[in-house]
Amino acid sequence: PRADHTSRQRNSFRQLPSWPATRGDKVNAAVPPGYRRVGDNRVRELVGRGLEEFVVGEIIEHRPARTVTETDHLLTLALTANPAPVHSDVRYCEQTGRGRPLVCGMVTLGIVLGATVRSISGLTTANLALDGLRLENPVHVGDTLRAETEILTARRSRTRPEHGVVTCRTNGYNQHDQRVITFTRAFLVPADPAQLRDATGY
Repeated sequence: PRADHTSRQRNSFRQLPSWPATRGDKVNAAVPPGYRRVGDNRVRELVGRGLEEFVVGEIIEHRPARTVTETDHLLTLALTANPAPVHSDVRYCEQTGRGRPLVCGMVTLGIVLGATVRSISGLTTANLALDGLRLENPVHVGDTLRAETEILTARRSRTRPEHGVVTCRTNGYNQHDQRVITFTRAFLVPADPAQLRDATGY
């Protein structure tokens, strides 16, 4: 059933006319991907997916990428009270062969995970697990990070049938296409996203 749903969904995208509509088209012209119609000449951005909108095996390239700033780094150190000189002391980093401070791993995780939310977990009511986290290459202020996610599983919750449970593997890459972080995440999504969107204005 999921494969049939996916096939119909992809076919419907192919049949959409080009966007934007020309001046002579009707008010309710075709809706571009990533939006839904909520009134005459009015569309709303979509955030997240419902259970049946996930395709196991699909790889999502998230955009936009995000350049790490000094503010990202310093605020995270302040909020977490992290005193490690490898993150804050240039002289220490030079003397230990690092050359310059490393960005705290929480910054890397936050930016990469955050980049995935709009397209996969924006409608979640709970994160369930974060597993297999690996920080594989150093990240510095000025590096630009992008995220890719592979959907591993998508099933209805046995204890909360109004929700689905999705697991995915997310990888983060820098501007040199080096993988800097990888992790698996599990989270809840609505089984009926249309009902939730209507009830909440999403």
